[in-house]
Amino acid sequence: MSSTYTTQITAGSEHIDMLGHVNNAVWVRWMEQVATEHWTRDAAPEHLDAYVWVVTRHEIDYRGNVREGETVTARTWIPEGPRGARFDRHMEFIGPDGKVKVSARSTWAIIDRTSGRILRVPAEVAARFLPD
Repeated sequence: MSSTYTTQITAGSEHIDMLGHVNNAVWVRWMEQVATEHWTRDAAPEHLDAYVWVVTRHEIDYRGNVREGETVTARTWIPEGPRGARFDRHMEFIGPDGKVKVSARSTWAIIDRTSGRILRVPAEVAARFLPD
């Protein structure tokens, strides 16, 4: 499995704020979207059925603006193994000019779907997302 996931997102009129660029709340939604796509693509089918992830923390650095019609390349990766029930996900959104517009680190916790309880990240779940 690949430890990095990359996709492209184009800013539509619904993403733009009164200053004419992508709204801060939209970046957070895109972060969740990209993380979910990565999980869905790389997780084993039985893990998709057994677990769900929730965010416990976001750290976001806004470095530039993206306007309507511009496409960003979103890249996410898990740089290191879990700490108990949590691990960190890094993300970058690179603008059409090749510059990082937003960078972020989010902490996610894993929850057992059946019990609804947080649990230690199983090694076999983490292994599919960690660098080789």
